[in-house]
Amino acid sequence: MNIGEVRLVNLTKRFDDVEAVAGISLEIPSGEFFSILGPSGCGKTTTLRLVAGFEQPTSGAIFLDGIDVADRPPHKRNVNTVFQNYALFPFLSVADNVAFGLRYLKLPKAETAARLGEALELVQLTGYEKRRPGQLSGGQQQRVALARALILRPSVLLLDEPLGALDAKLRRTLQVELKALQESVGITFIYVTHDQEEALTMSDRLAVMRNGKVAQMGAPREVYEHPVDAYVADFLGVSNLMDALSLGTAGGGPGRVRLGEFEVVAEQGTASSTGPVKVAIRPERVTIEPYEASGANRVPAMVERQVFLGSSTQVILRLANGAEIQSLIQNRGEQPTYTQGTAVQVYLPADALHVLPLGGPLADEDPAPPLHEVPPIQPVGATHHAEDQQHPQD
Repeated sequence: MNIGEVRLVNLTKRFDDVEAVAGISLEIPSGEFFSILGPSGCGKTTTLRLVAGFEQPTSGAIFLDGIDVADRPPHKRNVNTVFQNYALFPFLSVADNVAFGLRYLKLPKAETAARLGEALELVQLTGYEKRRPGQLSGGQQQRVALARALILRPSVLLLDEPLGALDAKLRRTLQVELKALQESVGITFIYVTHDQEEALTMSDRLAVMRNGKVAQMGAPREVYEHPVDAYVADFLGVSNLMDALSLGTAGGGPGRVRLGEFEVVAEQGTASSTGPVKVAIRPERVTIEPYEASGANRVPAMVERQVFLGSSTQVILRLANGAEIQSLIQNRGEQPTYTQGTAVQVYLPADALHVLPLGGPLADEDPAPPLHEVPPIQPVGATHHAEDQQHPQD
């Protein structure tokens, strides 16, 4: 068996009458960058804490490298955790922060120095050994936290929204660096986030959670382009969701869907049944054409407004059936000339239209239950942000 394999079997965690994790099962192979994605209260952080050993499961098993560690304390699991606020010791130097965990291993000084140098080189902080956390930028502090976790050579590294406190530009830079670092060290990363861009950018696979269950799991492109229901389509990225009426398929071909008075063809999703459905299409697949354009899968619309986003322009449109959708036009040097009230045709490619059930696998469940307050567990010397304590089971 490869080092770093993780398997969760029917894992459940209850806090009184609240089921934060509802019998999930996951298999994460060695060396994979796996992300758990979802809104506050979906159970993603509780799942991570169960793997780390900070919480004990109500039922189920947690296998690390084939061994059930559900009953083992955190220090007896070959995993390490990087927290959102980094939990660095402000009175220690970078070198002492990074090497802190090694003092309990009682290694020879030469090996400690070698490991320290290797960890700092991995995160590009060689030469910062004598600085203290207060003398570092947010991105540098994040790298110190990573080095402190990696120096212990865990088989699995758990990351609880480690980029959440950084500004948007730095987050994007560190997303690339973090993925490159994971590929370099070759260990399993389990990454918890509510940020869809982070999950799509870095993950080999991801799981979208809702109400303590996995709504969908797969490669980022697969989940993005083929959501199983409206919840996943709406949460992962931006999606146009429209109420529609499925007319079923004709002779085993693609599905036919009615948007108000207009019938379109949809090749994706579950179009075989008839009745009310949701139709989803990503903004980048929506094409705006002159009002005189004709052909299949075109619906009259009116431009309501446009927003310049830098790399693209977002155009908000109102379809003839009353539905509001948006189109995303990439910036190629030509500015869109649409003005408010312009009549256009909106082309919805059949291969980009997804017919989705109104609810989906989790539709019959109650809304997310109220959160149960559980004090976060962090290393000694860590400081807590107020928001960290408000959503302990995210």
